[in-house]
Parts: sequence; structure tokens; C-alpha cells
Amino acid sequence: MGLCMSGGGQFVDRNTVALVETPVGTDSWKPVPHIAVIDAVTEVVNAHNWTITEEQFGLAHEGQKLFGVMKINTTACSDWVRCIGLRNSHDKSFSVGLSAGISVMVCSNMAFGGTTVIKRRHTSRIELTELVDIAVNELENEFLIMEKVCEEMKVQYLQNDDEARSRIVRAAEIGAINSSDILPVFSEFKQPQHEEFTEPTRWSLLNAFTETIKKYTPQRVDYSYSALNRAFGLDGRRAELW
Repeated sequence: MGLCMSGGGQFVDRNTVALVETPVGTDSWKPVPHIAVIDAVTEVVNAHNWTITEEQFGLAHEGQKLFGVMKINTTACSDWVRCIGLRNSHDKSFSVGLSAGISVMVCSNMAFGGTTVIKRRHTSRIELTELVDIAVNELENEFLIMEKVCEEMKVQYLQNDDEARSRIVRAAEIGAINSSDILPVFSEFKQPQHEEFTEPTRWSLLNAFTETIKKYTPQRVDYSYSALNRAFGLDGRRAELW
């Protein structure tokens, strides 16, 4: 489906997530049960009259970190489906967050917009659901922005190989990929695994990046998506690579 769980992480189902113990909180820190996040997102998605068509969850660092992707049926586009990415941690490494995303149909690559962080000072399931509802409403606009930018990238051609090389190097400089992956990204761009990306467009270049970062750890992928979001202007702002 597209969730990356390299580096010691493992794919799990909802029942396994529900078994993860939640640490005891303090006055200033109230950890959110992983399963509560999943249930709250599901409840809000259903309330929007959307349907979850597929889902994947993964745990990392002995269950301290949760990552997930839910495909939802809210677009008729044949090139991708909309997704909601979610994350949560029990070790204070990051806050509860949701992302608007698209999953490219042909290769299960993922691209995500900016993460909407859910403020964690809540004490009840009802309050968590209310916060998730606000976050999902914000994601609806992000879906539209991402899809508009992606459609534009399909007809934005790179002038030559040197332009591609310079953009890939720049992406490494801003941390979107590891420097050791500059050549793999360029190789994927020049000889893509899927013929749908043979045209030398920005869309194909984004695919080369997302194809390459599949091997990263979940937390590294999360960071890479954020950097690529800024690099390609998936947030509707000026793309940092151009």
C-alpha cells in the first residue's frame, strides 16, 4: 500500500495496536493511546461519509511509535487515491499528527502534504475526537492543493539531465534524502521502474524520490515527506527546488 517500515519497524493490525500499553502521564504530558488515535480518525472519517478502502499500521521502537495510512474514497482520479497519514508516539519524540496524502495507483508510492499536529492537552476520548475532526477538516483543503500541484507537475518538463541532477543534489542539501541516495534517485528518474514515469517531468522526479525513500525508517520517511512537500510545493507555496 505504501507505508514504509524499514529499520526495525513492523506492520501490525488494529488488534495488535490495541495491545500496546500507554505510559502513565504527568500533569504536563498526557500520552495518547495509539488505538485511540486510530479509532478517532475512523470515527471522523465515517462522519464525513467517507469510506476507508484500505489501511496499514506499523509500530517502531518497541511500540513507542505508531505510523499509519488510510486510503479513503473521496476522489475519482485514476492516477491516485486520497490518503490520511497518521502518527503518534509514547516517547515524546513527536506529537499526534495527521497528513493529507495521495497514493499513486501504479506503484503504491506515497506523497504527503504538511502535517497537521493535534495539540495533546486533552483528557478524554470525546475531546480527542473533536480535535481529530478539526484536523481532518483542515486536511480537506490540503487534498485540493496537493492534487492541483500534482496535475501541474505532470506537464512541467525538466530541460535536461543537469537540471534533474541539480534538483536532486539540492534535495539532499535540505535533508529530503540521504546524500548517498543522490545517484539512486537520478537512476530511478532516468530509468523508472514504471513506464508511467518515463516523461522527464517534475511528476516523474517526485516519483523517483518517493520510490527511493521507501527503504528509510518510518521516522526518516516522515521527515523526508515533509521536506519533499516543501521542495515540490505540495503545500501550495513556492517550490523550494525551483
